[in-house]
Amino acid sequence: MVKRKISGMEPVRWSDGQVEWILQNRIPWEETWKKSPSVEELARGIETLEMRGAPVIGMAAAYGMALSAHNYKGRDVSGMAQYIEKDRERLAKTRPTAVNLFWALDRMSRRLVRLIEDGGDVDAVMEGMLREARALQKENAEDSRRMGENGKDLIEDGDVVLTHCNTGPLACGGIGTSTGVILSAWEEGRDFRVVATHTAPLYQGARLTVWEFMKMGVPVTLITDSMAAYAMKNEGITKVFLGADRILLDGHVANKIGTYQLAVLADYHKIPFYVAAPMSTVDSKSSSIQIEMRRQDEVRNVLGKLQITMPDVPVFNPAFDVTPPELISAIVTERGVAKKPYGESLSSML
Repeated sequence: MVKRKISGMEPVRWSDGQVEWILQNRIPWEETWKKSPSVEELARGIETLEMRGAPVIGMAAAYGMALSAHNYKGRDVSGMAQYIEKDRERLAKTRPTAVNLFWALDRMSRRLVRLIEDGGDVDAVMEGMLREARALQKENAEDSRRMGENGKDLIEDGDVVLTHCNTGPLACGGIGTSTGVILSAWEEGRDFRVVATHTAPLYQGARLTVWEFMKMGVPVTLITDSMAAYAMKNEGITKVFLGADRILLDGHVANKIGTYQLAVLADYHKIPFYVAAPMSTVDSKSSSIQIEMRRQDEVRNVLGKLQITMPDVPVFNPAFDVTPPELISAIVTERGVAKKPYGESLSSML
């Protein structure tokens, strides 16, 4: 078994008093970074999918609050708290489904309170907020490696692994979540291939996942979303691996639209269906999941460049769907592999 080397990346970062992110909406055509000193511009970048993926949205939000602290020009620390919390509210409105966003914002808000209670001045609070955002990013990269180690033995020589949307370094930082599990098995020296859905309507699978796997040398074949059933029946799909944007404690999983139908198809074809996500994606407080509805023009046009239907046709465009726990074989996290009943196994990991 020949060992291989894989590498992760951090698609959002702090740079000289500004936040910088790779423009995912320009990949694979070009690798372009954008830098901004504005929390509002960062928020719009999340909304318009310049950056996307639940863990990366969380990291961007953390850096957004650090940026807000950096931009504060007053001398009164109490006024600083009010200033930062206003920007926090703006960041919280960007994407409603991915729980990592709110987890990161809550963590940064708690850190802000502690820094002020400790009697720090404006500079100390600013530095403390930046340290917290950087710590969150470092932990995320370490967690992705642990997740990969925990899940890699679920992939064997000869497997054909179907994946959907994008859960690699671009969306998650480090080596990714479900993509990180696949890459860890590849690094171990196992020989298998990946089948990636193109993931309509924004083609994250075709644009981003294929780009990542090809850069790492992993054999990958691209299919359209509507080919999944045929591929499961005729092309030897043996495993399905996907990520998550929110996981309820009972095991219901919100992920990119199309995930639920893949779970139903996998169940019919008796193919194991795995989810990989960090524990920050587990929502222990909610019993339901709000599904984000995206703009109708995302479906009427191809990536905003080519109109493919009548300009005024009504469009139903949910960004996510919810897969029930009975269709999920296991949930891989940085703390272990959760099995049914998920209410017990996920609770024990929290």
